[in-house]
Formats: sequence, C-alpha cells, structure tokens
Amino acid sequence: MNKVILQVALDFVDLPRALQVAKEAVAGGVDWVEAGTPLIKAEGLNAVRELKAAFPDKMIFADLKTMDAGRIEVEYAAKAGAGLVGVLGAASDATIKECIEAAHNYGAKLIVDMVEVADPVARAKQAEAWGADYIGIHTAIDQQMRGEAPFATLRAVAAAVSIPVSAAGGINSETAAAAVAAGAAIVVVGGAIIKATDAAAAAAEIRRAIDEGVSIETTLYKRTGEAGIRTVLEQVSTANISDAWHRQPSLHGIRPLLPGAHMCGPAVTVRTHPGDWAKPVEAIDVCRPGDVLVVDAFNSYPAIWGELATHSAKVKGLAGLVVWGAIRDTPEIVHIGFPAFSSLVSANAGEPKGFGEINVPVFIAGQTIAPGDWVVGDDDGVIVLPKAQAVELANRAMDVLEKENRLRAEIDAGKTLSEVAYLQKWEKR
Repeated sequence: MNKVILQVALDFVDLPRALQVAKEAVAGGVDWVEAGTPLIKAEGLNAVRELKAAFPDKMIFADLKTMDAGRIEVEYAAKAGAGLVGVLGAASDATIKECIEAAHNYGAKLIVDMVEVADPVARAKQAEAWGADYIGIHTAIDQQMRGEAPFATLRAVAAAVSIPVSAAGGINSETAAAAVAAGAAIVVVGGAIIKATDAAAAAAEIRRAIDEGVSIETTLYKRTGEAGIRTVLEQVSTANISDAWHRQPSLHGIRPLLPGAHMCGPAVTVRTHPGDWAKPVEAIDVCRPGDVLVVDAFNSYPAIWGELATHSAKVKGLAGLVVWGAIRDTPEIVHIGFPAFSSLVSANAGEPKGFGEINVPVFIAGQTIAPGDWVVGDDDGVIVLPKAQAVELANRAMDVLEKENRLRAEIDAGKTLSEVAYLQKWEKR
C-alpha cells in the first residue's frame, strides 16, 4: 500500500446519523468507510447498501465480526456493496477459511480481526497463509475503557506478516502517527471523528497527523489509566458518570453548599458519633492534597464541621468534603470557596469526644464508601466510584460527554432532542 489509509468506524445504531457523519468524515479526508458492528446489528446490511450508494468510489467495510456461517454472511455483505468484510480471528479455522473463499469468490477482501485472540501473532500468520488480505489489531471498546491500547500487539503482528495490518481502538490525533510508526497500514478511527461536533475538521486533523507524522494534542477521545483518573474526572459531571454507570444513583440527601463547585478525589473516610468532631478534624492530618474527606455522622445534628476545620482543610490542599450529617459556618465556608457537601446544616456544634474511626468503610445514603474510592461532586450531588472500577467508569463517563457534544451540535443545527435521540424508534415495545 502506497498510502496509509484512514478509515472511519461508524459505530452508531441509527443509519441517518451514520450517513451524515460519513459525509463529513469523507470531506475531511477519510479513505475507507466502515459500517460498524452496532450499525449492522441495528440496521442490517441495508447500512452497507446505503453507504455504498453514498460513496461509490470508497471502500466500504462491513465489520460483521463473523464467528460462524462465514460463507453466507460474507456473500451477502459483498452483494450489498462491501469491498471488505471482517471475520473474528477467534472463529474456527473452518469459518475463517470459508470467509476467505467467499470474499474472493464475490470480489471482496477479507480482514481477520485479532480482538481477544490469545496468540495474535500465531493466528495472524495462519490467516495470511490461508489467503486473508488484511489483519486487524483491535482493542475492543470495553477494553479501552479499562485503559488498554493496541500498539504493543500491533508491532509484534506487523513484524510477523507481510499483508497490511490495521489498527483500531481509541486512536485519536495524538496517537494516529504512533499507530503508523508501530506498523499500521490502515488507521481506524471511531470516536475521535464520529463524536466530534465537526467530523470533517476532526478527520482532517487526524489525516494531517498521519501524513506529517506528528502528534496533535486533544483533550477528548482518549482513555486513561490509573495515573490519569483525576484529569478525566475533573472534566466530567456526576450526571455523565451516572449515565455511564447504568443510571447509578448519587448519594441521595447530600447537597452542595457552594453553587458551581466541582470536586473529585480519592476518599479518606471517617465514622464519628453524632456531634463528635474530633475524628473528622484529626482526619485532615491523614489526608493528602487532592483527597476528599468523607464523614459518616449518622445524618444527625449537631454540626461536626465548621469554618476553622474548612480553613485547615483548604490549607492542607483537600479537594472537598462530604458529610452525612450537619455542618455550620456556611457563609464562611462559601467565602473560602471550599467544595463542601452535607445532608444537614446546624448552627450549634457538638463536642470533641474522640469516638469513631478513620479510614474504615462507611455507609452513607444507602451506599458503602471505602477508603480510596473516588468521589465526585457538583451541583447535582455526589457520586462515588469504587476504586477497582474507577478507571473504567471515568473513561465511560468521558465517552458519555463526548457523545453529548455531538448531539448538542445536531440540536444547534436545527433538530430537536427527540429527533437526535430517535426516541420513537428505540422505545421499548
């Protein structure tokens, strides 16, 4: 291949949106157009037909991810207009061979996708020997959400085979050139183009990154590992997190004191008796800069936190406070500008008796919060991400934010929310 191919993955479930984004992407320099697996499952092979009709001079890739019945699936994808069809490398030898024969019989090419293959190098060599035209190195979306990337596998496979290799999985303007350097002849981009408010501009930027071999910085369309959790959570809202987490509820009854405040950080937890403010104040000394102090005061009066504690926490560099109970000195806390969330407010404070524990699991508003869990708060309330799931949930929340940006642009262009959400089409029957 004389030129690195830029392929857009149309991973939508609605054909009209896919066609519109495809038009923008092609205008921005995309070479190949992929009917993504979600699109084919939602719209059938008619999606391939419509894309071929709209872009007769473009390679249309039907990402079937075939696991069985290879001959019939490839045959009808090719008849619908696909010039390239995909089978999973995890499929049986018989299925892959049938797909290769069917593709070549009907004038199409075949790509073998190595997603979830235990030994992708060995499987890629087999596929090449059987006559496959391309190998796909693909970090699945659910893997991307856990911070995984395709480049290490890409290098190994590209060095082992002589047929072109494609790279897919969270590639953006920062990483497209790195994919080429790792051996990709085809760079597959999904979210960084299809979720952009202007897909043509996004595609053009990635095309430039590939052609010039440069990394173009972006704040969106990239997934993080543990080291980048805070950066992601600083950009997303509690509503984004809830949507990404199957409508996970926030801590009901916990409200922000300071409008417009946004906090995020790992939890340092405190369990104290009603009105006993000794352990919450002592916990400030345990906290590190960026931590969120979470206090279980049994949703009761009197106050266990006030202005002096807030001043101390602010100087220490805490990211915020959550109290399942009462706080006071609220005008002073607002003046300090410290993100404080509580279930109650009370003028009178209790006494420092020293009962309670620091850094133990606490039970607040029906949810358990453990030390080190990530806590995010804004005007909609507080939501807690278990430490073991924090990377994935942060990445999924960013995915929600990115998708909403595209929907907002469509609304600005004249559509209603009902139209952009295709509500009637997807109502439960």
